[in-house]
Amino acid sequence: MKELLGKINAEIASFQENSDSQLENGNKAAGIRARKASLELTKLLKEFRQVSIEESKK
Repeated sequence: MKELLGKINAEIASFQENSDSQLENGNKAAGIRARKASLELTKLLKEFRQVSIEESKK
């Protein structure tokens, strides 16, 4: 679970950095990277939900 949380935090940081770069500098490539990070976050958060449910059943 700690490893999964580490991955989620890394993706959040990546998303923040790239979305800020797109917003402040108009960097189109950063926008693409931010969208990719958001998709990865969605997958990781779904996985977190499943793991969290399993842990609560123990």
